[in-house]
Amino acid sequence: MPISSTQDSRGSSGSATCFPADASTKGSGGAIDRSGGAMIHGVNIVPLRQIVDERGKIMHMLKATDPHFISFGEIYFSCAWPGVVKAWHIHQAMTVNNVVMVGRAKLVMYDLREESPTRGQLQEVFFGEDNYCLVQIPPGIANGYKAYGDKMVVMANCATEPHEPGEMLRLDPFTNQIPYDWAVKHG
Repeated sequence: MPISSTQDSRGSSGSATCFPADASTKGSGGAIDRSGGAMIHGVNIVPLRQIVDERGKIMHMLKATDPHFISFGEIYFSCAWPGVVKAWHIHQAMTVNNVVMVGRAKLVMYDLREESPTRGQLQEVFFGEDNYCLVQIPPGIANGYKAYGDKMVVMANCATEPHEPGEMLRLDPFTNQIPYDWAVKHG
């Protein structure tokens, strides 16, 4: 079941699930909203299960029977070294389902949809090995990520449509069109 801004995101024993990035984000599934409002409308953050034993682990991602499953187009993997920013991507028709399986990433979203109640809102999600969850992003939301930590990030994207180069718009990661600074926020 997707986590909403009012649901508790802590999982039961035996599964690793999304948890708040800090005390001020309790119940947000690891999301931090720096604009002061609610999470971006239509973004789902879904805790995922890991089954761990002495042999290794199984990391669940998405199956056709999940309530948040829409359709299958393709799956691909994006990899980035720590400190690298891969942004901004704006899908026109495709919904993406992102999961970080290796490493840690800061996923940032900015709502560009004309008719959205959260138009102009930013949302961050810190996820990866120690905050294992799926982030489902509907079309029209600019998104990108920054790898952090000490190893390469491997992010899976299970998209609802096969990749079509003309379907996605791109903006420079440091554009002034999106009010976001990728730098570490010290303090």
